[in-house]
Amino acid sequence: MKEKFTELLYLNQGIVHKICNLYFRDRLEKEDYYQELIIQLWKAFPSFNGTAKFSTWMYRVCINAAIDITRKEKKQLKQVKLSEVNPHYMSHNDDTNCTNQEKLYEAISRLSEVDRAIITLYLDEYSYKEISEIIGISKSNTGVKIKRIKSEILKSFEYGNS
Repeated sequence: MKEKFTELLYLNQGIVHKICNLYFRDRLEKEDYYQELIIQLWKAFPSFNGTAKFSTWMYRVCINAAIDITRKEKKQLKQVKLSEVNPHYMSHNDDTNCTNQEKLYEAISRLSEVDRAIITLYLDEYSYKEISEIIGISKSNTGVKIKRIKSEILKSFEYGNS
Protein backbone atom coordinates (compact mmCIF):
# COMPACT_ATOMS: atom_id res chain seq x y z
CA MET A 1 0.00 0.00 0.00
CA LYS A 2 2.84 2.39 0.87
CA GLU A 3 4.54 1.82 -2.50
CA LYS A 4 1.33 2.40 -4.45
CA PHE A 5 0.61 5.61 -2.51
CA THR A 6 4.16 6.88 -3.06
CA GLU A 7 3.97 6.16 -6.78
CA LEU A 8 0.59 7.87 -7.22
CA LEU A 9 1.68 10.82 -5.10
CA TYR A 10 4.85 11.24 -7.16
CA LEU A 11 2.88 11.24 -10.41
CA ASN A 12 0.37 13.82 -9.09
CA GLN A 13 2.43 15.95 -6.70
CA GLY A 14 1.77 19.05 -8.79
CA ILE A 15 -1.79 19.04 -7.45
CA VAL A 16 -0.56 19.45 -3.87
CA HIS A 17 1.77 22.27 -4.91
CA LYS A 18 -1.02 24.00 -6.80
CA ILE A 19 -3.42 23.83 -3.85
CA CYS A 20 -0.71 25.17 -1.52
CA ASN A 21 0.03 28.07 -3.90
CA LEU A 22 -3.63 28.99 -4.13
CA TYR A 23 -4.57 28.71 -0.47
CA PHE A 24 -1.42 29.79 1.37
CA ARG A 25 0.74 32.87 0.86
CA ASP A 26 3.97 32.58 2.82
CA ARG A 27 6.70 30.22 1.55
CA LEU A 28 7.18 28.60 4.96
CA GLU A 29 3.44 28.26 5.38
CA LYS A 30 3.24 26.56 1.96
CA GLU A 31 5.98 24.10 2.97
CA ASP A 32 4.28 23.29 6.28
CA TYR A 33 0.88 22.83 4.72
CA TYR A 34 2.33 20.82 1.86
CA GLN A 35 3.41 18.31 4.48
CA GLU A 36 0.01 18.53 6.17
CA LEU A 37 -1.79 17.82 2.88
CA ILE A 38 0.46 14.80 2.27
CA ILE A 39 -0.42 13.51 5.75
CA GLN A 40 -4.13 14.00 5.04
CA LEU A 41 -3.77 12.16 1.74
CA TRP A 42 -2.00 9.27 3.47
CA LYS A 43 -4.70 9.08 6.15
CA ALA A 44 -7.43 9.11 3.51
CA PHE A 45 -5.69 6.72 1.11
CA PRO A 46 -7.46 3.61 2.42
CA SER A 47 -10.74 5.23 1.31
CA PHE A 48 -9.51 5.51 -2.30
CA ASN A 49 -11.46 2.81 -4.08
CA GLY A 50 -10.51 3.57 -7.67
CA THR A 51 -14.00 4.47 -8.90
CA ALA A 52 -12.67 7.96 -9.72
CA LYS A 53 -9.27 8.90 -11.10
CA PHE A 54 -6.63 9.22 -8.40
CA SER A 55 -6.05 12.86 -9.36
CA THR A 56 -9.76 13.62 -8.89
CA TRP A 57 -9.76 11.95 -5.47
CA MET A 58 -6.52 13.75 -4.60
CA TYR A 59 -8.00 17.14 -5.50
CA ARG A 60 -11.01 16.44 -3.30
CA VAL A 61 -8.88 15.51 -0.28
CA CYS A 62 -6.42 18.40 -0.73
CA ILE A 63 -9.08 21.03 -1.34
CA ASN A 64 -11.10 19.93 1.67
CA ALA A 65 -7.98 19.90 3.86
CA ALA A 66 -6.89 23.35 2.62
CA ILE A 67 -10.35 24.78 3.23
CA ASP A 68 -10.37 23.31 6.74
CA ILE A 69 -6.95 24.82 7.45
CA THR A 70 -7.91 28.28 6.18
CA ARG A 71 -11.16 28.25 8.14
CA LYS A 72 -9.31 27.32 11.33
CA GLU A 73 -6.81 30.11 10.68
CA LYS A 74 -9.58 32.65 10.20
CA LYS A 75 -10.96 31.76 13.62
CA GLN A 76 -7.63 32.58 15.23
CA LEU A 77 -6.94 36.28 15.43
CA LYS A 78 -3.54 37.11 14.05
CA GLN A 79 -1.59 40.21 14.91
CA VAL A 80 0.92 41.34 12.34
CA LYS A 81 3.61 43.88 13.09
CA LEU A 82 3.80 46.68 10.57
CA SER A 83 7.45 45.83 10.01
CA GLU A 84 6.42 42.32 8.87
CA VAL A 85 4.15 43.59 6.11
CA ASN A 86 5.73 43.14 2.70
CA PRO A 87 5.52 46.51 0.88
CA HIS A 88 6.02 44.77 -2.49
CA TYR A 89 2.90 42.72 -1.90
CA MET A 90 0.85 45.75 -0.93
CA SER A 91 1.82 47.60 -4.12
CA HIS A 92 1.47 44.43 -6.20
CA ASN A 93 -1.23 45.90 -8.44
CA ASP A 94 1.02 48.83 -9.39
CA ASP A 95 3.90 46.60 -10.42
CA THR A 96 4.19 46.83 -14.20
CA ASN A 97 6.50 43.80 -14.24
CA CYS A 98 3.75 41.59 -12.84
CA THR A 99 2.97 38.76 -15.25
CA ASN A 100 -0.50 37.75 -16.28
CA GLN A 101 -0.02 34.45 -14.45
CA GLU A 102 0.81 36.30 -11.23
CA LYS A 103 -2.22 38.52 -11.74
CA LEU A 104 -4.37 35.45 -12.28
CA TYR A 105 -3.09 33.82 -9.08
CA GLU A 106 -3.68 37.06 -7.21
CA ALA A 107 -7.24 37.29 -8.54
CA ILE A 108 -7.90 33.65 -7.67
CA SER A 109 -6.50 34.14 -4.16
CA ARG A 110 -9.20 36.76 -3.53
CA LEU A 111 -12.00 34.29 -4.26
CA SER A 112 -13.79 32.26 -1.61
CA GLU A 113 -12.29 28.87 -0.80
CA VAL A 114 -14.91 27.00 -2.80
CA ASP A 115 -14.67 29.31 -5.81
CA ARG A 116 -10.86 28.93 -5.74
CA ALA A 117 -11.28 25.18 -5.85
CA ILE A 118 -13.78 25.33 -8.71
CA ILE A 119 -11.68 27.61 -10.93
CA THR A 120 -8.52 25.62 -10.20
CA LEU A 121 -10.19 22.43 -11.35
CA TYR A 122 -11.61 24.23 -14.39
CA LEU A 123 -8.18 25.56 -15.34
CA ASP A 124 -6.83 22.03 -15.01
CA GLU A 125 -9.44 21.02 -17.61
CA TYR A 126 -11.64 18.90 -15.40
CA SER A 127 -15.14 18.43 -16.80
CA TYR A 128 -18.14 20.07 -15.17
CA LYS A 129 -19.22 16.60 -14.06
CA GLU A 130 -15.87 15.91 -12.38
CA ILE A 131 -15.83 19.33 -10.74
CA SER A 132 -19.36 18.85 -9.44
CA GLU A 133 -18.39 15.46 -7.96
CA ILE A 134 -15.28 16.86 -6.27
CA ILE A 135 -16.98 19.98 -4.88
CA GLY A 136 -20.33 18.36 -4.13
CA ILE A 137 -22.63 20.59 -6.18
CA SER A 138 -24.79 19.93 -9.24
CA LYS A 139 -23.32 19.99 -12.73
CA SER A 140 -25.55 22.92 -13.76
CA ASN A 141 -24.58 24.88 -10.63
CA THR A 142 -20.94 24.22 -11.53
CA GLY A 143 -21.45 25.84 -14.93
CA VAL A 144 -23.14 28.88 -13.40
CA LYS A 145 -20.40 29.28 -10.79
CA ILE A 146 -17.62 28.99 -13.39
CA LYS A 147 -19.24 31.69 -15.52
CA ARG A 148 -19.53 34.02 -12.50
CA ILE A 149 -15.97 33.31 -11.35
CA LYS A 150 -14.59 34.02 -14.84
CA SER A 151 -16.48 37.30 -14.89
CA GLU A 152 -15.13 38.26 -11.47
CA ILE A 153 -11.56 37.45 -12.52
CA LEU A 154 -11.92 39.44 -15.76
CA LYS A 155 -13.19 42.42 -13.77
CA SER A 156 -10.14 42.27 -11.50
CA PHE A 157 -7.89 42.29 -14.59
CA GLU A 158 -9.76 45.30 -16.01
CA TYR A 159 -9.54 47.24 -12.74
CA GLY A 160 -5.92 46.24 -12.24
CA ASN A 161 -4.90 47.55 -15.66
CA SER A 162 -6.75 50.87 -15.42
